[in-house]
Amino acid sequence: MNPPALFTPLRLRNLDLVNRIVIAPMCQYSADNGCMSDWHLIHLGHLALSGAALLTIEATAVSPEGRITYGDVGLWDEQTETAMGRTLERIRHWSPMPIAVQLAHAGRKASTEAPWKGGHQLPPHHPHGWQTVAPSALAFGAAENPPTALDRAGLRAVREAFAAAAARASRIGLDAVQIHAAHGYLLHQFLSPLANRREDEYGGSLENRLRFPLEVFDAVRAAFPADKPVSVRVSATDWLESGWDLEQTVAFAEKLQERGCDAIHVSSGGLHPAQRIPVGPGYQVPLARAVKAAVRIPVVAVGLISGFEQAEAIVATGDADFVALARTILYDPRWPWHAAAALGAQVRAPNQYLRCEPQRLRGLFKPEQSTG
Repeated sequence: MNPPALFTPLRLRNLDLVNRIVIAPMCQYSADNGCMSDWHLIHLGHLALSGAALLTIEATAVSPEGRITYGDVGLWDEQTETAMGRTLERIRHWSPMPIAVQLAHAGRKASTEAPWKGGHQLPPHHPHGWQTVAPSALAFGAAENPPTALDRAGLRAVREAFAAAAARASRIGLDAVQIHAAHGYLLHQFLSPLANRREDEYGGSLENRLRFPLEVFDAVRAAFPADKPVSVRVSATDWLESGWDLEQTVAFAEKLQERGCDAIHVSSGGLHPAQRIPVGPGYQVPLARAVKAAVRIPVVAVGLISGFEQAEAIVATGDADFVALARTILYDPRWPWHAAAALGAQVRAPNQYLRCEPQRLRGLFKPEQSTG
């Protein structure tokens, strides 16, 4: 019998993915001056034993002012690179799961408090705050400190920071890079006419609003090894009239494909506090389906995907090539095991855990080929 679609392999450049389940980047707000902590070893380490095909490190700031909070992970200097490299080395001793990193800049949504402390913006004079930057001097919230509009030198610095972070990702052996152009962060701010009011070649028309995100993609693609994949995460719609929408997302995806992008991860929202999102199971899958219909590269669906048959149907019907799990896999870190059991597939498991395989499911586990 053929395996379920969710458990068929797929190759991205030189990266072999054993199934269609990827772990989405999830911010932990637990770094020290951008450096990964023991929490990241625990958090990423147990997810690396889950049986998914790919683990993606949380939104990783390319510069200090690009962090969402003061607790964000970074990859902007030798110290942050060393800390991430050390964490990766320890995880890889026990797991062969490929690991990617999401490179990000928060733009006007930077300089905030940790979510469990309220998540509000911290002003520049606060000990944990700083002056934010954006395409235009428009604050995210009416009561927030306005960002500084990036000038040409600022644009160049951001491009170079993305490229430098991609080079650091290569040096520590990361398997893939994802560029964060979603959820209202800097690159999404350039894309959306609700946040980008520039009057130069980076604002106004769709072609102009695409320009800076595409320049960043080109810089990252050039800095990361040619045989390793680079993907982009997008918000397919702002969920607001006159904002960024699905039609523009498709145009962006087509341009990215032309430049050698390896996959598009389709999410939505985050650009404006007035958004009205029709949240429900798989609510973003139609957005992924529309992007997939327009491009030849793999598409990743995400958003309230929690059911095994639901995930199988998304891949089997061609709505998307991968499903990405975030809160679902935090709640159930063995979700891929349970999906394989429910769908009649096999899944990789650590050798140390093989003895927990249920008697009624003999053959569920494939022994892990780790170095531990």
